[in-house]
Amino acid sequence: MIGWSRFQDYSMSSLRKDLVSGVIVGVIAIPLGMAFAIASGVKPEYGIYTTIVAGILISLFGGSKFQIGGPTGAFIPILFAIGAKYGYENLLIAGMMAGIILVLMGALRLGVLIKFIPKPVTIGFTAGIAVIIFTGQIASFLGLKGIERHEKFVDNMREIGRHLSTINLNSILTAAICLAVVLLAVRFAPKVPGSLIGLIVATVTAALFFSGKVTTIGSAYGDIPNTLPSFHFPVITWERIGSLLRPAFLIAMLGAIESLLSAVVADGMSGSRHDSNRELIGQGIANIAAPLFGGIPATGAIARTATNIKSGAASPLSGVIHGVVVFLILLLFAPYASSIPLAAMSPILMVVAWNMSERKAFLHLLKTRTGDSLVLLITFLLTVFADLTAAVEVGLVLAVILFVKRMGEVHLVSKVLPDPESVKVGPHMVSEEHDCPQIGIYNVEGPLFFGAAYRFENTMPGAGPDQPRVVLLRMSKVPLMDTTGESNLAGLVRHLESSGGKLLISCMQPQPLELLRKTGLYERIGASRFYDHTGEAINEALRTVSREQCIGCRHAAFRECAALSGYEEAQSRLGFKARSKPKVAR
Repeated sequence: MIGWSRFQDYSMSSLRKDLVSGVIVGVIAIPLGMAFAIASGVKPEYGIYTTIVAGILISLFGGSKFQIGGPTGAFIPILFAIGAKYGYENLLIAGMMAGIILVLMGALRLGVLIKFIPKPVTIGFTAGIAVIIFTGQIASFLGLKGIERHEKFVDNMREIGRHLSTINLNSILTAAICLAVVLLAVRFAPKVPGSLIGLIVATVTAALFFSGKVTTIGSAYGDIPNTLPSFHFPVITWERIGSLLRPAFLIAMLGAIESLLSAVVADGMSGSRHDSNRELIGQGIANIAAPLFGGIPATGAIARTATNIKSGAASPLSGVIHGVVVFLILLLFAPYASSIPLAAMSPILMVVAWNMSERKAFLHLLKTRTGDSLVLLITFLLTVFADLTAAVEVGLVLAVILFVKRMGEVHLVSKVLPDPESVKVGPHMVSEEHDCPQIGIYNVEGPLFFGAAYRFENTMPGAGPDQPRVVLLRMSKVPLMDTTGESNLAGLVRHLESSGGKLLISCMQPQPLELLRKTGLYERIGASRFYDHTGEAINEALRTVSREQCIGCRHAAFRECAALSGYEEAQSRLGFKARSKPKVAR
């Protein structure tokens, strides 16, 4: 299962690079792991356990050479909602179920499907999560007391409003110091782990000047143990599985999206290529194992993965080292982490929320004022004000409806006739004065599927005395046909058969042709009526029409067609002479 090919040409130089990058990313991961866990409604050490177990397994079994896995900000609202509704034990079970779903997705090679999720849905969902994370840290930043966290955004805002009178200036100063250090580090020392430095400076400042005046991890959650928890397999029942299936699926989908997006970013930065299916399997294994040690769901972390690459990582070993570093720091320094003020954690998460907000892409899509803008806004608003699962589901449904509508509009069916000047066929030649009652030639463009079939049906001639004897469909620009389109085509065949007419098709592409063979419509129409060139089909049409009707027709359209078709047999049969060198209409 481990992709040993990712360790090809490994050397001592590579090991040194992995050691350096692993240590740097491990140091950065500690404050983030604790902060993500606290924001998700669980104890801070659970974030550290996740970083250790999931981080190591994702690097070993995943499909990306430089992926760093662990708890991420995107999971915060989802995990908090699941924990608040079902409890911590069920949150672990949901995480394990999500891991199983991810393994199955990878085994079934569904990794490529994640790439088809529309951008407006992912941006709207991500921006909504960023708003929830950011606003969720306001209470800790201000040091408000008596705050009760709720699942709904509006309820949390009301809770903050009711407790504004309990603002703690010491907490604000602590948070402001941490925020200032983080922002200054990003600007002036980008290689320095700003979140860790900010946390240390704010913690030391609070201990020296605000001792006992600000809430710390220890006073809120108790001391952080300096060991991994013992192996524990949660009690799983069919009832629990049934109730947790929906949240588990949401965790799996978000985890898949985040991990593959992070892998794509890593590919762009390093020039490597990831295996999306193996990546899903690795993520699944990590999420099955982490809950057995108290860990929460994990996925690929874009910021930490980017830091890993920038720090010179040479192989997945850097991710394993990052997990080992976190474990060693847990063993040696866990008691000191209990002194970290919660106010110092809040600006770190606020910066994370700001960075993940996709604000530029959000505004860009919004300015287009298209259907994508509507999908973006609805997904965003539902994420913030309603339910995260509903936001994704509604966003996807709206995106699909919008896609079907657009594809239906792309589909065009136009009647055409030969142009004597260009020796080609075109719709500009068709008018009330210039048409043909015996032969109808139609250009069909765009996919012929359920969203566009009505256009095809409405344009095609119906049964009746005015129906042409021959209908020729030029289908070189129809790349796709589904069974609805095939059904509409079969209806046209029936109409023509009932009136003694004939259907000819030219330049049909492979996929529609294969579908017609599978349904039997190809045999019903007849293999001899499918042509590689329109000129050949026109020749067959001219053999079919009535000479008397054609010569006596006031439109005179196919007198020109006969002269231009390039086929002497049809010309001589109808008594016409070519006016120029014969050419084939295409």
